[in-house]
Amino acid sequence: MKYRTLGRTGIQVSPYALGALMFATTMGNTPEDSARIIHKALDAGINMIDTADAYGDSEEVVGKALEGRRDEVVLATKFGRPTGGLNHQGASRRWIITAVENSLRRLRTDYIDLYQLHVPDPHTDIEETLSALTDLIRTGKVRAIGASHTPASDIVEAQWIAKQRSLTPFHTEQPVYSILNRGIEREILPTTQRFGMATLVWGPLGQGLLTGRVRKNQDNSLRRAGMVKHLNDDRRIEVVEKLIPLAAEAGLPMPHLAMAFTIAHPGVTSALLGARTMDHLDGLLNGVDVALTDDILDRIDEIVPPGTDIGVLDQDFPPAALVTPALRRRAPANRAAE
Repeated sequence: MKYRTLGRTGIQVSPYALGALMFATTMGNTPEDSARIIHKALDAGINMIDTADAYGDSEEVVGKALEGRRDEVVLATKFGRPTGGLNHQGASRRWIITAVENSLRRLRTDYIDLYQLHVPDPHTDIEETLSALTDLIRTGKVRAIGASHTPASDIVEAQWIAKQRSLTPFHTEQPVYSILNRGIEREILPTTQRFGMATLVWGPLGQGLLTGRVRKNQDNSLRRAGMVKHLNDDRRIEVVEKLIPLAAEAGLPMPHLAMAFTIAHPGVTSALLGARTMDHLDGLLNGVDVALTDDILDRIDEIVPPGTDIGVLDQDFPPAALVTPALRRRAPANRAAE
């Protein structure tokens, strides 16, 4: 496995990283099953595991599984999503200092390699957030810091604030990226590359659509369940139908085509795997060395043009400007005056 540098930190990470959402016991696995998957990934050369305090008991499961192997792992976790009371969320200094201690305890470690803001917090000044995270680095509890779901303009602002205030800048960004969701190619990836940041992408399999298991006009139990909106998004399924023969022509299983696409971009450092079973992991590991030819990449571009999103992932985090009407509408009195 060929390793890559995590931005400008000097830390070496594998192009496939292990996402730990599926290791929460509420997702159906026992801690013992999850530990076996984690150990198999480590033995195969994957050296980065990404979890979060909002993933149920995932941190506890990961921490127990890493006993005796902690030094082999670039361990990443996240804070910011609601985990309890009113102030048990966000990016305030108050919550960051509490949240990191909670994560350290659950992960059974005295340091976190990469500590990430899970979602933007419009209620907290970014200077306060960076100041608290910088202090954690100085104390040795955190080695590098990052963010997730950040608009390009906010990435630039955070870098500028860090430089002006002599604070540690974000080293990484974690957006969604797949053949179906290429929107970050427009601004996010060029911005992270400009600042020398690592980009860790999630959703490379399009929440399962890019495995090819859900087909058009097929009586699929996943579609019948109707629990996940994207499985019934005909726009995305139409694209999958065009990709399946392309993968077959290239002699690749669909998951290998999808994963190889995500790590082919020079701005992408690692793609997060969400393997829930050993079979899932084995299947993905078999494609870790796949490299797509320019011809295949060109044909993917014809199916999904660069910078284009086909639908939206159910788990994606919309910016406040899209979900808060007051941020995009003038007050009625002002409209009347005009």
